[in-house]
Amino acid sequence: MSARLQAEVEAQRGFLIETTRRLVAVASPNPPGDVTECAEVATGLLRAIDGVSITRYETAPGVVNLVAVMKGAAPGRRLVFNGHLDTFPIGEGHWTVPPLGGTLKDGRIYGRGVSDMKAGIAAALTALRILAGLRERWRGELVMTLAGDEENMGSLGSRWLLEHVPEAGGDAMLCGDVGSPMVLRFGEKGLCWVEIEAEGRPAHGAHVHKGTNAIDRLRQALDGLKRLENLPVAAPADVTSAIMAARPISEELSGEGEAETLQRVTVNIGTMEGGISPNLVPARARAAADIRLPVGVSLEAVEAALHRELDPCQGVNWRIIRAYPPSFTPPSHEIVRRTIAAATKVLGTAPVANMRVGASDARLYRMFGVPSVVFGCTPFNMGAPDEYILVDELVAVAKVHTLAAFDFLSEA
Repeated sequence: MSARLQAEVEAQRGFLIETTRRLVAVASPNPPGDVTECAEVATGLLRAIDGVSITRYETAPGVVNLVAVMKGAAPGRRLVFNGHLDTFPIGEGHWTVPPLGGTLKDGRIYGRGVSDMKAGIAAALTALRILAGLRERWRGELVMTLAGDEENMGSLGSRWLLEHVPEAGGDAMLCGDVGSPMVLRFGEKGLCWVEIEAEGRPAHGAHVHKGTNAIDRLRQALDGLKRLENLPVAAPADVTSAIMAARPISEELSGEGEAETLQRVTVNIGTMEGGISPNLVPARARAAADIRLPVGVSLEAVEAALHRELDPCQGVNWRIIRAYPPSFTPPSHEIVRRTIAAATKVLGTAPVANMRVGASDARLYRMFGVPSVVFGCTPFNMGAPDEYILVDELVAVAKVHTLAAFDFLSEA
């Protein structure tokens, strides 16, 4: 059956490539967040698959979410293919190919959002299409959720679906978001965004004794903020072991130091402003920071540390503007094992399982109790000009999604 499924994907290579190009050709940048046209294209592709029922949910003007359900031969478990229709804006910089052209050249497909994540959607659509012809061989339900809001943290996309649509959840979720066929991602760091404002007393720069410098107060607060990087981490042993075992392969793809970054709190002070002239004591200053939490550090621990470090700072106010906890599916979970087994058959070598430093909608599925993994194409130039993916990787990802889904839903 494994050989048959892989042959089916090979036979649909043309469909897979053209589906990716069609999705790329439809702009869906967020901001502004209007994915209507892209959702219409995806709806047409889903309607062409026998036995699929589709429901459309527009949670805000232009923010369209789709839930497609296909039933197997008998009742059973539910597996979800999740993806997001929105992309980064085209942005600045010179493209050598049309950003929305879906250019196929030298074994690559180019275009904004091809890696994040229209190629992943095409891979899942291909798997859904193939498994539709084999419904007598598997049980339960295969669901595809296509969210219209992921780049803006998913409150109107996957989170809304999980809160309001029972079919959007399931027994496991497989997402084709960016990654690498050699690295399955089973978890993600948490996030906490903080804004800090400092007030002082204005004066002439030559008469500092008459004023209070808001930037000095802000610097003191930021020094305290950076001390959060020393928070102790109590990660489960299986997570730590997986990160270290994945290090040789994962860091070659994602950069040296990834393993260390995955296991500690990081604080990035992203913006800072204050003052109007060098010879004036500034009355106001403010900054914003991105704090990332590894598994083993809770949001509550971070908030307590913020109070401890920032509350004593005179003239300083702060607030958390966005936050979510770290999340992971145990590396030994069935969906992890089955996806790795499928990838091993396809690639001829086993991928590693690792955490992910960035975010995806998998974190939302885990928040709602759905074990989730991410397995997708390597992103090249993501968010920059000439974004592209490799066609051979795209075909491999489609094979893995097909095999993993069939195996999961065939289990008694």
